[in-house]
Amino acid sequence: MDKVMASAADAVADISEGASLAVGGFGLCGIPSVLIDALHAQGAGGLRVVSNNCGVDGQGLGLLLAVGRIARVTGSYVGENKEFARQYLGGELEVELTPQGTLAERLRAGGTGIPAFYTPAGVGTQVAEGGLPWRYGPDGSVCVASPLKETREFRGRTYVLEEAITTDFALVRAARGDRHGNLVFQRSAANFNPLAAMAGRITIAEVEELVELGTIDPDAVHLPGIYVDRVVGPVPAEDKGIEKRTVREREERH
Repeated sequence: MDKVMASAADAVADISEGASLAVGGFGLCGIPSVLIDALHAQGAGGLRVVSNNCGVDGQGLGLLLAVGRIARVTGSYVGENKEFARQYLGGELEVELTPQGTLAERLRAGGTGIPAFYTPAGVGTQVAEGGLPWRYGPDGSVCVASPLKETREFRGRTYVLEEAITTDFALVRAARGDRHGNLVFQRSAANFNPLAAMAGRITIAEVEELVELGTIDPDAVHLPGIYVDRVVGPVPAEDKGIEKRTVREREERH
């Protein structure tokens, strides 16, 4: 039951070429940076990543993207990564864009054994009707487009069928965790982390504070250890990046 690994390198050692990964975080908030760094050093490529976004240039999943290790991304936001845009528009990267709430529910559904669900998000758009470019050719033509999805009417409203997501591995970060993998997340750093953890067949969690069993009140557990297979920690809390540093001018006091 003790799920603590000797190192992040050991924890990601069996992530193979072409593996699928669900990765927690939103921008740089709550990203499993230590595990991403270990995977960058490990060398696996052709990765199929499911994450809200793909980090930023030079940080987070952007590190793997920059060295050509990611083959496909399923996400909902890509606006802060110029290399991502270059690879996508240049035909080097396949991208499935999906509404953010739909992505969250697809991950949660995968973790709870629900194969698919109906949602109103995307009805009447290319999300449901197909034709969204998933992969471009070198000449700018669309090589792979999203398919037409099934729709159905319930109580007079149309819904689109979305399939659940499960992945080979999940990489997440938590503020606290114990040796059985029970996790506690810190405020907005929770974001996609619990959902990604649920979707992974093998879930690896890096924790800023590793505590002994019984230290975390059961009522305070955000994600039970049944979803977590490996724990790495404690990891430095001060290594977190800031995506956009915004400050106001100091007011002069008299």
